[in-house]
Amino acid sequence: MAEESVQRWKGTVSTKLEKAREEQAWPLVKDFFNLHKRYPTLPTCYGVHGTNGEPGCIRYCAGSTIPSNDVSESVSWSKERLVAVDDADRSIKYEIVESNIGFKSYEATMKIIESSDDGSNGCVIEWSFEVEPVEGWVFEDLLRKYHKGLQLMGTKMEEEIATMVNGDC
Repeated sequence: MAEESVQRWKGTVSTKLEKAREEQAWPLVKDFFNLHKRYPTLPTCYGVHGTNGEPGCIRYCAGSTIPSNDVSESVSWSKERLVAVDDADRSIKYEIVESNIGFKSYEATMKIIESSDDGSNGCVIEWSFEVEPVEGWVFEDLLRKYHKGLQLMGTKMEEEIATMVNGDC
């Protein structure tokens, strides 16, 4: 029996944190249940199962930047499971297990990378994803949305790290 091959969208976006080192940014990325604190266009994120930062935990995220496929709901939401955490590699992998935004078999990785291009203390956040195409969506628009969101997240993370370093927490 032949299997039908489904083409998948694969994308990677990144942003550089000029004022944060890898070891400062990593705990913020690993803080799986609190994405809303760093991702300005996501007003709601909280844990619904398991221990924050431990594989198998599930978070609920809700917002409006990616439209819902359900016209009866004005808020887009997803439940996301943390699949893997690699402290040595400073990366997390997660998947969407349920949503109303049309993603099927969505998998993503967020990773902190040393910024060795200019010798600065900064680091880079890389966010890659793979998902089956969503009817009515354009891949490039989704990629732009992710890139803009990650840039905003990087800015919020630098602000949070600066506050912690200055002892204002």
